[in-house]
Order: sequence, then structure tokens, then C-alpha cells
Amino acid sequence: MFEQEAETLEKMGAEITTREIRQQPELWQETVAIYRKNEAAVSDFLAQIKQETNDKIRVIFTGAGTSQYVGDTLVPYLTRNGDSKKFSFESIGTTNIVAAPYDYLLPDEVTILVSFARSGNSPESLAAVTAANKIVKNIFHITITCAPDGQLAAAAAGNERIQLLLMPERSNDKGFAMTGSFTCMTLMGLLIFDLTSLEQKVKYVEAMSEMGQEVIQREAEIQALLKSDFQRLVYLGSGALAGLTRESQLKVLELTAGKIATVFDSSLGFRHGPKSFVNEHTLVFVFVNNDPYTRQYDLDILEEVQGDKIAAEVIGIGQAGETAFSGTQFTFTNKELLPDAYLALPDVMFAQTVALNSSIKVGNTPDTPSPTGTVNRVVQGVTIYEL
Repeated sequence: MFEQEAETLEKMGAEITTREIRQQPELWQETVAIYRKNEAAVSDFLAQIKQETNDKIRVIFTGAGTSQYVGDTLVPYLTRNGDSKKFSFESIGTTNIVAAPYDYLLPDEVTILVSFARSGNSPESLAAVTAANKIVKNIFHITITCAPDGQLAAAAAGNERIQLLLMPERSNDKGFAMTGSFTCMTLMGLLIFDLTSLEQKVKYVEAMSEMGQEVIQREAEIQALLKSDFQRLVYLGSGALAGLTRESQLKVLELTAGKIATVFDSSLGFRHGPKSFVNEHTLVFVFVNNDPYTRQYDLDILEEVQGDKIAAEVIGIGQAGETAFSGTQFTFTNKELLPDAYLALPDVMFAQTVALNSSIKVGNTPDTPSPTGTVNRVVQGVTIYEL
């Protein structure tokens, strides 16, 4: 797909999605540049909030769908590598907050609501902000969005309690599925809250970009993994990569319009019932963590499912470590071992490429995958009730 001419891809209904997956390594570099430009303002904003209380500050990462999965990916890593003395990190979907706001928002706790949004126009995104403003007495916002003309971005104008960060222009995906928007917003969350030095984070981004380019160059290997007559697909992982599994399976579900059934779980959680999903028409992908302790659990489930001989194919995805899966692997050649939240970005490019090719395999059009129009790029049909 990545080697096809634009005209050919347009006839396949895949030009937009293919281009938007392929351009992500460039967008990650642009995201770093945006952060550098705003670093002082972000630092001052967080310092202002820290002066509000001696207690821990709630940092709620929120969004709907893919935007929620940004937070799901960030929280495990930041709990360990963020300022856990001053912040408590949580991921709560806007869809949960809007439906039951008093279950998730605490009036007396200083809170930063970090809203991730591609368009900034989803009804739940706007309603979650409104609910937080009504319920939480001391509320601040960081809005990370890809659309400068969206309603969330517009709401930040002149408001000292909102820090707005606009992602690279091309990250405002025009295709149905969120790709570059997801990875750029995830990266921005890391740049803001990871206590690792910026110099080191930039090195991580350079390694990520090389690995993203490797996904593009090795697409034929990914296509070869999809040759069987599979009807089901599983993504597993641990830590931040467990959070990533939900986004990875969603890409397949979206781009095939549900023609391929999907399941996601943590590597350890999979045995507790969801493993029943696997049959001879199932591909099982496991994101392998670079943490030596955590890696053992990812490798164990790979070996177990392969030994069961119940799946069409079992594949490990990750970097070369001291221990490895004995079966089929997609191993990145870059020797800079990345922490899991950074590894998540090239990993999800792999998953996006699987979804793109799966969509074509089932006769779908990735740019407009919902033939009935019942699922939309920006969600429709949501009634927001007055709080």
C-alpha cells in the first residue's frame, strides 16, 4: 500500500488513510517542535496550578474513543515516570464523565482535565468540559487538539485556566480512522508530563521515527502475516502497551466495518476468559514490553497460545531483548530500547498497517469504511442532557 501511486490508492478508497499512516514519523518531529515552542508556557501553567494546593492534583486524561485510549496508554507509564508526588494520573473517557459526572469528578480536589480531541467538536468532549467546570471548584484545563477551528480550541481563547496545544496541521486526519492524531497527542502527553529530560525524550522520538519508517519499508512482511483466511484478531500487551491494545483492535474493527471480529486484553488478563475467543481463524498479536520483568509475561502468553495450536498465527511485535519468542516475530532493528509508552507509537503504526491491509483484504474502502454511514468521523446523534 505504501508503495502504490496516489491515483491507484484513490481508486481503492485508501489514499487518505495510507498517506496519514505513512507521514507519522514526520509529524512526531513536528510535535517536538511544537512542544519546544510552548515549553515555557506549559511549565508556567503547571507551576501556577501546583501553588493552588499542597495535596496531590488530579490529572484526568479524557477523550472519546481513540482519544480516550491516549490516556489509557499514558497513565501506566506516567504513574511510574511522571511527577507522582504532585500528580495522580487517571484516564477517564468523556463518555463516562458525561453519563455519570458525579461518579468521576470530585468537587474539592484541584483537577487538571487534559482533553484529547482530533476535531474538538465531539458532543461528549464539550459536555465533559462543561461538567468539570460546574462540579469541580478549582478546575484547570489542558486542551490538546488537532483542529484550530474546533470548539474546544475556540474555548481556550483568553481563558487563563486553559492551556491550548495545537498538534501539527496534518495530524488532523481527514480519513475516518484516527492515526496521526492519536500518535501526536500521545507524544505531546509524554512531552508534558514525563520527568525524563527533554534531551532524552528527543532521542526517544528519533528512535521512534526510525522504527516508524521501518514499518513502512517492511510492509510486505506485515502483509505476509495476513495471508491466511483469518476472521478474528487479538491484540495483547502489558503496561502502557496494554492500553494500546484497545486502540489497535479498534483500527481493525473500524476499517473492516466489523467484518473481522476483534478482542483486546492484557497479556495476563487474556487467560481469564477472553482466550475462549481464539480459534483456527484467529491471528494473535502481542506487543512485547522492553521492561525485563514485564517482558516475561508477554513472552509467556505468546508461547502458551502457540503451544495450544488453536490460532491461525501467533505473532510477537517489539524490539530485540535478551529473551525472545520462539515463534513468528516482527522485530524492530533499532537497538535503542524504548520505554513502553514511546514504543507504543511505532507499535501502533504496525497495527494501523495491519488494519489498512485487512480492510482491503475484506473488500472495504479504508477512507470511508462504514458503508451504511451509521458510524461517523465525528460522532453524531448524541443528546446531551442539562446537568
